[in-house]
This record gives sequence, structure tokens and C-alpha cells, in this order.
Amino acid sequence: MTKEEQLQEEEPEIIYIPDDEGNEEEFEVIMKFEVDGSDKKYMMVVPVDADEESDEVYAFRYEEDGDDLQLFTIDNEEEWNIVEETFNTLMDEDVEEEEEDSN
Repeated sequence: MTKEEQLQEEEPEIIYIPDDEGNEEEFEVIMKFEVDGSDKKYMMVVPVDADEESDEVYAFRYEEDGDDLQLFTIDNEEEWNIVEETFNTLMDEDVEEEEEDSN
């Protein structure tokens, strides 16, 4: 593991997303990925102040413009299914890698 990868593991990426009332909520970015055959980028986030038992994960399509980050909700069911499938596949791969590393 490189030093850069270790730093990324130690310091989670935090973003702030306003709720319906304009209050900013803190979210930790747990994964960013692109879907094969598409130039769209997605991120999966979890609320920072959620209970450890909570399994709330939110997905957004995002675009970066310099330091600006624009998030878009995924309203299309077909797009959502693709994102969910990609996320699950990537999570399964991470679990397999961790199991290999621990052996």
C-alpha cells in the first residue's frame, strides 16, 4: 500500500449536502466510481452522524468543475439499477481483497 493510499484510508473525504431546510449535513464519501460505457461519475455517501448500526447509503451522480462539486439525484430507475449493481460488485471485490490480505 502506498503512502497516498494510507492517507486516503486514514482521512475520509467529507462533503456537506444541504437538506430540505437548507441545513448542511455532513456525509463521508465511501466510494467514487464510473459506470462502464458511460462518462458519468457516481459517489456513494453515508451520513457522518448516523448510528453505527445504520446502513443508510446514498448515491449521487456528480460533476466536478475545478473545486466545485455538483451532485445530482438519480431519478431514473434504469440508471439506479446500474449504479446499485456496480456498487455491489465493487463492494464484493473489496471484501474479497480484504480476506486475501488477512490470509
